[in-house]
Amino acid sequence: MSNVIHRKLLETPPRIVAADGLWVTDADGKRYLDAVSGGVAVSCIGHRNERVKEAIDAQIEAVSYVHSSFFTSDPAEQLAHQLIKAAPDGLSKVLFCSGGSEAVEAALKLVRQTWVERGEPNRRHVISRRQSYHGATLGALSVGGNLARSEIYKPMLFEGHWIDPCYAYREKSDQEDLEAYGLRSANLLEEAILRLGADNVAAFIMEPVVGATLGCAPSAPGYLKRVREICDTYGVLLIFDEIMCGMGRTGTTFSCAEEGVVPDFLTVAKGLGGGFQPIGAVLVGDGPVNDLYQGSGALKHGFTYMAHPVACAAASAVQTVIEEENLLENVATRSEQFFSCLQTRFKDHPNIGDIRGRGLFVGVELVKDRVSKEPFDQDVQLHAVIKKLALEEGLMTYPGSGTVDGLRGDHVVFAPAFTVSEAEIKEIIDRFEVALDRALVSIPQI
Repeated sequence: MSNVIHRKLLETPPRIVAADGLWVTDADGKRYLDAVSGGVAVSCIGHRNERVKEAIDAQIEAVSYVHSSFFTSDPAEQLAHQLIKAAPDGLSKVLFCSGGSEAVEAALKLVRQTWVERGEPNRRHVISRRQSYHGATLGALSVGGNLARSEIYKPMLFEGHWIDPCYAYREKSDQEDLEAYGLRSANLLEEAILRLGADNVAAFIMEPVVGATLGCAPSAPGYLKRVREICDTYGVLLIFDEIMCGMGRTGTTFSCAEEGVVPDFLTVAKGLGGGFQPIGAVLVGDGPVNDLYQGSGALKHGFTYMAHPVACAAASAVQTVIEEENLLENVATRSEQFFSCLQTRFKDHPNIGDIRGRGLFVGVELVKDRVSKEPFDQDVQLHAVIKKLALEEGLMTYPGSGTVDGLRGDHVVFAPAFTVSEAEIKEIIDRFEVALDRALVSIPQI
């Protein structure tokens, strides 16, 4: 019996013993095509990479760990330089941590410290969006908008405030174009700020492309720009959570760069280190940086593994590989192929309501009725059935539930490595189609 507490306590998942590129092998010798970069959009340059391995080995030989209160390190300085060089103008400093949830926690604490340094401690409310996900720690869950993930912990969370997501498939009216809908959706933020009192609102946090909970739903054109305008009008700090959609996943290093909008804080993880080491980061804007420098001059926050030298060395190597091997060009090429093949294969499928996303961040929303957009009954657990049957077909996918309102609705996310080939894209779609057909036949037709 395993001594590990697994995600499903009554089941022990297959044991992985090898991985290379987009293929992983379990202890029984079965091979799986990884269509989600390790499971949750992490292994962005694929499994195994000699350049990253050499960087990790070299750093371990030099120094494996030192606390950031004593020293900095060359890998931390180098990685911070790479990130700021690639970031939109206005982001100037980096705080490192060990993952996405820690990055959001750090961003929230930086928001609080910024307002204290500015002499406005009453600014305490954080607004986010329903059907968002920002991490599993208590602060991140407090600002998350997914009921299924946070319900059990409610008594332990701080007060949150939510507006509707930018979710064109279900929220845009037939009379609106995407730009008009984006403006209307963004203006919900202004209403929330005024309702809470602008002097009481500290920040707004959002994912430019919502991953785990909405199945790669992108912001409508103009949405991010309008959100930035509203935050500027009322002095509210803006946090972009790009933990899943950032670091090249949507085709540019930072997803918000596609719209030319710069936040005050930007969180990244997953594709930052490519799964070779646990790492996350918060990119901090000039305004908050200046407040900290001119105020207390000290960071009122810290983690034991902040700026871990080996993790930073690995992430720096990952980012170098992406740049020097022109992998974002492959993201663009394979993205066009992926969307084209999905549209061709499933354009008339009665149970696929929407195909959406950007770059190699692709979502498929499943519906019981395509015309009414009625989701499958919650008890059917279609997402779980698809995941199980896809694994049987040798395909790793990332199905999710509660797409519509946190309880109802199913979607499937695809996020293959940036190195994915034309043949592998075709194979992903072929295997998914088989798994989907099997799933739809097996579930009760309520």
